[in-house]
Amino acid sequence: MTDANTRVYAQSPMPQLLTDELQASPTASAPCADPAAQWLLIDGREQRSSEGLIEGFCRRLVDSGFPLFRFFLSVRTLHPQVAAQGFHWWRNRDQVQLVAREHGIYQEQVYLDSPIRLLHERRVNEIRRRIEDPATPFDFPILNDLKAEGVTDYLLLPVPFTSGTINTTAVATDRPGGFTAPEIARFKGLLPLFTVAVEVREVKRIASTLLDTYLGHDAGQRVLQGQIRRGAGVTMAAAIFYCDLRGFTALSEGMAPDRVIELLNDYFGCMAAPVQALGGEVLKFIGDAMLAIFPIVDDLDRDRACRTALKAARRALAALDELNLNRREAGEATLEVGVALHTGTVMYGNIGAPDRLDFTVIGHAVNLTTRLERLCRQLGRRVVASERFASPCGIEMTPLGRFELPGVHEPQAVFGLPDETSRLDGGPA
Repeated sequence: MTDANTRVYAQSPMPQLLTDELQASPTASAPCADPAAQWLLIDGREQRSSEGLIEGFCRRLVDSGFPLFRFFLSVRTLHPQVAAQGFHWWRNRDQVQLVAREHGIYQEQVYLDSPIRLLHERRVNEIRRRIEDPATPFDFPILNDLKAEGVTDYLLLPVPFTSGTINTTAVATDRPGGFTAPEIARFKGLLPLFTVAVEVREVKRIASTLLDTYLGHDAGQRVLQGQIRRGAGVTMAAAIFYCDLRGFTALSEGMAPDRVIELLNDYFGCMAAPVQALGGEVLKFIGDAMLAIFPIVDDLDRDRACRTALKAARRALAALDELNLNRREAGEATLEVGVALHTGTVMYGNIGAPDRLDFTVIGHAVNLTTRLERLCRQLGRRVVASERFASPCGIEMTPLGRFELPGVHEPQAVFGLPDETSRLDGGPA
């Protein structure tokens, strides 16, 4: 689909920024003299986010006479839930609106009918629609929305990143007559500089997202801040949350690999979501086990961290009960888990080989927690805790006795939930 307003890649590999008619424009021939360009090079460098960059850039365009009514930038991203970020700016609104598009958007009709699709597929290198012109084809649904907003002219351009990803930006005006040819040339002349500026911020956002996803938020931020040397770390106090799925080997035997992954994702979703919602840090998934911590700021903060970790454990069990109800109704085996809770001092930092590090916690407190979890099966309990953890929790935990733990010199007092009965004799699953 092409017309006079839709330029095809095969005709011109790159947009022609200047024509003979436009070379007299000082901002087109010398874009760095443009006030919007100067802002990008100087004040724009202070903007930490893409939102701040876009807001400042658009305001400078308007202040310098560019008839901008609406600005849009769509950036593809690497995120487990988000496929693209959309940044929307309007002249008559106070701030940039950020809209996240989930994975699957590229199969939905809203995208298939969008002009953005043509740029992503490299079928065209720009799309312009003079909306107030009766001869303009309304071949994209968004044009009707733009007309309703009072837009008279619309221009969509590719924003290629150095990774090869094609992102898109659109400018629209509500001025009668639309954009002039020198105004369009001016914006195209500024676009490469804007692209460099926004790519820096989006690459940082993507890096932060990936580190959050794979290391956890706090660990990810520490790595971004330069704590990447092998052996580097800090000693800290934390409430420790460790859980393990019981009978996973037998349960997964004979299951298709994709079904095993689905099962683990459902299970970890139940365990991790309450921890994260309550301020905990999920550090790693080890097969069918999960290790998380609730950092303790000082001695006065220990009680809060323990009670919060216990609340997370209760919420995780409630979520697992709901999952098991659905599995039971579907004729599938239910899932059993053991959760161990403890508090103590841990070493939090980089551990591993010279060229393959893991940011995690180690120490006697972590080892004791994992050994505590083994008592869950022995006692028929889903939650067990050390005396040190249980002491600030009061009546929320009840003593179960003293037990020998492998590798621990003295028997440990162990506590459980008072409202949880043993499952050794076929109790509720």
